Amino acid sequence: MIAAGPVGNAAPARRLRLLPCELRSSGALQLVKAECGRLPVAENPADPRGRQIRLAVAVVPAVSTVARPDPLFVLAGGPGEAASTFYASVAGAFALIRRDHDIVLVDQRGTGGSNALVCPRRHSRGHNTLGPPTRAEIVAETERCLKHLRTHAHVRYYTTDLAVDDLDRVRAALGYRKIDIYGSSYGTVVAQQYLRRFPDRVRSMILDGVVPPQLPIGALSALSAQRAVRRILGECAGERSCRARFGNPMTDYRRVRAALAAHPVALTLPDPTRGTPDHMRLTTYQLGEVLRLASYTPALAALLPLDLHAAAAGNYTPLAGQFLLIDRLYSGAIALGMNNTVVCSEDVPFYRVSARQRAEMRRTFLGTAPLRDLQTVCGLWPRGPVAADFHAPLRSDVPVLLLSGGDDPITPPRDAAEAARGYPNSLSLVIPGMGHGQLLDPCIDRLMARFIERASVAGLDTACTRRLRPTPFFLTLNGPGP
Repeated sequence: MIAAGPVGNAAPARRLRLLPCELRSSGALQLVKAECGRLPVAENPADPRGRQIRLAVAVVPAVSTVARPDPLFVLAGGPGEAASTFYASVAGAFALIRRDHDIVLVDQRGTGGSNALVCPRRHSRGHNTLGPPTRAEIVAETERCLKHLRTHAHVRYYTTDLAVDDLDRVRAALGYRKIDIYGSSYGTVVAQQYLRRFPDRVRSMILDGVVPPQLPIGALSALSAQRAVRRILGECAGERSCRARFGNPMTDYRRVRAALAAHPVALTLPDPTRGTPDHMRLTTYQLGEVLRLASYTPALAALLPLDLHAAAAGNYTPLAGQFLLIDRLYSGAIALGMNNTVVCSEDVPFYRVSARQRAEMRRTFLGTAPLRDLQTVCGLWPRGPVAADFHAPLRSDVPVLLLSGGDDPITPPRDAAEAARGYPNSLSLVIPGMGHGQLLDPCIDRLMARFIERASVAGLDTACTRRLRPTPFFLTLNGPGP
């Protein structure tokens, strides 16, 4: 397949040859057939003869022989997740859209097959540790990562603004005039910046786990995470069977946190993915990671009351097992160097955290350490180009569907409401009890397909979302009650 020539007002497109390929999910558990190619772009736009990045591009062709002219570009989160890997993990959610629309995947510069900015593995501290890395360790690992990446990248040229230009070059090279966009989490940032820069190229947009343009990511994440966990444990306390089994889970949470703060617990347990013995010390740091990341997904959140109740009674194995499982699920999924460039250029310089907010953060299960550690990294990491209007409010008449989980710990529903103020032709849906990202919730695939088909929220039937419920709380390790 060879792309068409120049499109609209775009610069003349390079020819992009696509050949049969397979996309692999994380761990290669799922394979998706596609057509893949490489599009060279300048790493530094001001130096077109300098280093080139070969963008990894994949097209999953529409099933219909008479496909619609507008493809769906799928943008992954992170920052730092590869679109191709993300799509391979969730391809079923786009099956209805793919009946009539091509799916286009561009590994954003610095991720996946597009000169990924992957830091070397950290010098092993293992799980037998008393807490998070020290400032000295963070500085050493950051400097080590930068030294490694300098061999094949100038890290400052991996920001969202440059990635948005890449997306439009891919659109032009493939011969599409207008596109639909699905963005997840950080992908919503990329989607909205593309809309800001190329408003005439976007037909419709789905934002899932919404970050409003004017909000820097992460400054107050400890407060959002604390509220999400309170809601999750409060929902258990409000259910008859869950309360009968565990009482008030917030009581267990406070007891476990106080106990681990006083005395870390050493234990040995089977690795949840390998089965081999794993020796670890459980501290408030591991507890915080479990609470934060389990609240992203209802299936993991459903285990929290059970794990906390067991730990409060002196059995820390289920809680430690969930930490190891989460550690396996999330480690390696993000190109850390690209993540650092985006966050240190586009977010941290715009943080405005008051003394009152810092005091509130100190009382959360995450505390102020994540913010402090991020600021340490960003004190060393080179900043890249960011447009002057990057954090300006965005207004557009393009049809937009916004999806939020009621218990989302990182992009709560109020963020979607803030973004929606700039989209008069939008619909913002909040799914009670759900976490971060609604893509795999039942009926969301049908809802998205109907929206993309019509490119309108007018009369969109959303009744199925009112029947959605999160995973029931586990009352025993065998599962939820009857």
